[in-house]
Amino acid sequence: MSIDIRDKLAIEDKRLDEINAFLMNPDNKLVSDLLDVVEKYGGPEEINRKAREAGKVKNLMARLKEKNSPYVKDLEWLIEQRDKGAFITVDEYRKKILGNKVKETKFNEDFAVTLEISACQFFPFFMTQAHQAVEKGELMPGRFIRVRCMKEQEEDNDLLAMTAAMQILGASWCETLDTKGTDGSNIHLGGPETITGYFGGVGQPNDHPIKWVDEFLYYYTNYGVKQVLNINPGTILLAYMLHKLGVDIEFKISVYLGNDNPYAVFWTLMAARLFSREDGSTSLIGFNFSNSVNNTTIEFSADIRKSLGLEDFVRFEHHIFETWKSIVIQPYDRRDELLEIASKVKNISAKHEGGEIAVEQKRKHPSDIAEYFLSKSDIAEKGLMPDLTRSYMDKHETINNTARALTEKGLTFIAAPKLHHREA
Repeated sequence: MSIDIRDKLAIEDKRLDEINAFLMNPDNKLVSDLLDVVEKYGGPEEINRKAREAGKVKNLMARLKEKNSPYVKDLEWLIEQRDKGAFITVDEYRKKILGNKVKETKFNEDFAVTLEISACQFFPFFMTQAHQAVEKGELMPGRFIRVRCMKEQEEDNDLLAMTAAMQILGASWCETLDTKGTDGSNIHLGGPETITGYFGGVGQPNDHPIKWVDEFLYYYTNYGVKQVLNINPGTILLAYMLHKLGVDIEFKISVYLGNDNPYAVFWTLMAARLFSREDGSTSLIGFNFSNSVNNTTIEFSADIRKSLGLEDFVRFEHHIFETWKSIVIQPYDRRDELLEIASKVKNISAKHEGGEIAVEQKRKHPSDIAEYFLSKSDIAEKGLMPDLTRSYMDKHETINNTARALTEKGLTFIAAPKLHHREA
């Protein structure tokens, strides 16, 4: 191909000047609306200060004690188990899996795969998992995704407890705000009977992106919730801008956005780079691919990410298992593909949202992503909590099976850092 043709793709400085002129225009209402909601919470420095205070474990625990929450004892137990080393260390785990072979195995921590579970809807799920991990010498994930109604978990103190627990573990976690396309924001869409109406995107129409920012800043300043799910190009752009202004927001892109090819990945990462801070950081902390991507797509995407200086900032999140119902054709098991790519692509997480195929297909009530959106009262009325707890523990099993498979191949993983990544 002639080099002259490739040269035509270069973006001229004057085009960047036009974009900057648009952003700096004091009459630009789109930017002014964002600035107004930031000022409503006191400006970037005050916002971050409030978030740091709100998110301290001691302050979260104090609020739970004021509410006489039974979760206080759970968290105190968790801290005690962590501090006395009750959870298995990575070194102990490797010896458990490999035996004497561990001495001759060299592990490259530069390519460690983050063990990710989704969705941890209820704090009691988490505590069931933690107790079993201690009892059986199992691993707790290094990353948790949550998709529960924010207002509901605020009311029953689940949000306070989970926010504290994640920091006790040193794990990263992501919440899902209530301002989203399924909240009635698009008045023309309903449930399954209008499902084709969602094909153009999950939706954040009209003024809802600014409402999304407002909701984020509420939970950030009141609970220290720093990382949220993002499903819409408009709210993704606002999250980039919010971070550029100085608010320490982080977000992950949902699988629902449909980034399913390297060109889509380039588009998303290009915007992240354009709005990155001087130190190169971006609010885009997690990037969930579409389930349709293959390893070649991921490798191409890794090249793009590295070329844009985002390898250390943006984690690629890839579904290894999915819920049995309501999202993909089953069987869906990408573990072998993960084992193939884990030594080639840095900063990647293995997301587990379903149980092992052999387990799920025999369950009378297998995992179902549609149940993420049920209210706690609906779950109780239908008597589903035992089934949902079991489904969550099935995902915990897949997490540990993936860790075993990685270890057997001499590959590395990131489990809950403050529990497992310490000297034996």
